[in-house]
Amino acid sequence: MKILLIEDEKRMSAAVSELLRQEGYSVDVADEGLGGYDAILKKSYDAVICDVMLPGMNGFEIVSAARAEGVSSPIIMLTAKSDITDKVTGLDCGADDYLTKPFQIEELLARLRALIRRNTKETDGLLNAFDLNLNTKSLNLICTSTNKEIRLPEKEFKIMEYLISNKGQIVSKEQLALKVWGYNNEAEYNNVEVYISFTRKKLKFLGAKTEIKSIRGMGYELRG
Repeated sequence: MKILLIEDEKRMSAAVSELLRQEGYSVDVADEGLGGYDAILKKSYDAVICDVMLPGMNGFEIVSAARAEGVSSPIIMLTAKSDITDKVTGLDCGADDYLTKPFQIEELLARLRALIRRNTKETDGLLNAFDLNLNTKSLNLICTSTNKEIRLPEKEFKIMEYLISNKGQIVSKEQLALKVWGYNNEAEYNNVEVYISFTRKKLKFLGAKTEIKSIRGMGYELRG
């Protein structure tokens, strides 16, 4: 999962970003408001952690402007103030949650996991990434930019389900093999590339802008 941390306190930024990476997240860091806002618009993040007091553009302005531009990534705001007015202001601007400094990293991680789960799986059984919707009930893959859809065979469905659930993150061949075929199945493990090729043909048929990119020596990444 890809996280954006917007925090101008260098020690806190370094500590939080390192802990997030240890938890398996891919982390981008911005140390001022305008740079953070620019990053939100240019990339797709699974979640954003944003401080309130920032140089150039404060957290409230960032969140409000990002929501006005259609950014749907869940946002946790960090504030040094326990004043209820600041918390209400942040939520009204479009933030999904807030933490008051100082906070325990375990609480931040728990809230982050909850927001990502909430944002990834919709109540209607859809997984979303870029211009793709994957219906987990019907196994249909839908392209929102062409309004075309196709029903995926089981293994291709599992591949797309895993890639969409981990959008913005590189997924290794080993991870896909375990997800799709399970443990102790070496014969099927060698077929990952074949089924990735099948899945890419489905995306081409749909006319999707989203692609499965091969990252040499590392695995695959879903990009829009």
